[in-house]
Amino acid sequence: MKDFDHILNWKLLGGSHVFPGTDGGTCINEAAIVAAGFAYQPVRNVKDMPSCFSRPICQLAMSLNDEARGRDRQRLLPFVTRLACADSDEIEQQRQTYISSRMTRFMSLERGIEILEGALAIGRQADAIALPDVEERMSVAKEEGSAATSKGDKPLSATVQHLLDAMAL
Repeated sequence: MKDFDHILNWKLLGGSHVFPGTDGGTCINEAAIVAAGFAYQPVRNVKDMPSCFSRPICQLAMSLNDEARGRDRQRLLPFVTRLACADSDEIEQQRQTYISSRMTRFMSLERGIEILEGALAIGRQADAIALPDVEERMSVAKEEGSAATSKGDKPLSATVQHLLDAMAL
């Protein structure tokens, strides 16, 4: 974990984010998108994930990410490169059944991580990503987010929301 944290230099935050801030703050699924080589995008629902990501696993990761606090949330960083593991409908259903049968209303992050590990062991594993590649992808995303902020650029989603708000008046 320590080596992984150093390489990513990324901070996991709860909720969805318009773009990665200068501290790299995003949710686990947004970080996973970047780590897998896709352009950064906010994730408000697992349906926002590219098709190569397992929906049940991403839903569990999102729940763990949002329920964890501060430093505990950072324990999820090693999973960032493992979420792009979508498989057949049958395998995805097995993953969902596995997760659903083990989840409880009030459970520790430790228990949630155990369930995540078990679900990730079912079916196809994510393709290995060389850590230098992950580091480069995450760094580029952070730089792009910082550049947009310093120029005062608003992300497209914020601009669209502003226009919708204006039309509602």
